[in-house]
Amino acid sequence: MINPFTGKDTDRAAIWEMLVARDIEAFVKEDWSMIAEDFIEENFIGIDGQNKSDPDGWVLSFPNLEAYKTEWLKQAKIFNEVKWAGDPKAMYLQVTILNDIEIREDKALAHKKFIGSFVKANGEREVANWQTVYYCRCINGTWKITGFTGYLPHFTGSVAEKMERQIQFTTQAVQHKTAGPYSPVLIIDPARLVVISGQAAIAVDGNIVGDTIETQARKTLDNCKKQLAFAGCSLDDVFKVNVYMKDLADWPVFNEVYKKYFNNPLPVRTAVQTGLLEKLLVEIELWAIKKIVS
Repeated sequence: MINPFTGKDTDRAAIWEMLVARDIEAFVKEDWSMIAEDFIEENFIGIDGQNKSDPDGWVLSFPNLEAYKTEWLKQAKIFNEVKWAGDPKAMYLQVTILNDIEIREDKALAHKKFIGSFVKANGEREVANWQTVYYCRCINGTWKITGFTGYLPHFTGSVAEKMERQIQFTTQAVQHKTAGPYSPVLIIDPARLVVISGQAAIAVDGNIVGDTIETQARKTLDNCKKQLAFAGCSLDDVFKVNVYMKDLADWPVFNEVYKKYFNNPLPVRTAVQTGLLEKLLVEIELWAIKKIVS
């Protein structure tokens, strides 16, 4: 994953590097020493939201940095004992989003979100669906972490319990036995449609990423996920996918990548072979529905 702030904003780029790239690298290596200098130990505090929308359920699990270090190392060990279907670091980067960083003088508030799932070697998925708000401070030109409120649901407050899923799977629908990773029919409440333009394996600098269908499929779906996040959605909110491929002979490989990104109910899907710009092998358009307060 490329730091989205590189070449644009040195402060936000440094915070992203600390909270995403360096933190994930250290976590998968179970190496606290890689990030030890990223914290301000004095007056450090960590709140555990316990995935509860009601702040009354949040607890002061980490009254000091040592308490957080102990839990961090424990979780890193548990994570690395699992046999994952792919590279653990790549999967962690894939589900991590940090686009929202507010800076006021020498203080910063960073919203780090986890959206997606980790795939185990046996095919099981562990869904990542929470966020952490980090409090940072710049000391002698270097950004450090002073504390956080973590393990928060994406929606907080009493309204979260009123959220209703807007996508329903029709169990009566049938399809042919060779069907791929998609649903035949979904019932949609069109209260708040979110549609993104066709995405492809193009980096922020405009260059095409990869020359194989596997690499381009991953980058394209990562770009889709990023665009959805700007609208407050995730891939779990997608109900319709249009896939445009340069060569349908690449379809089996594409499908293997694709099915690692979506959970049930799988979106309905259409795929066609068509001409694409330059050296692009695939382009994907998504339709999603944003959850609303009922």
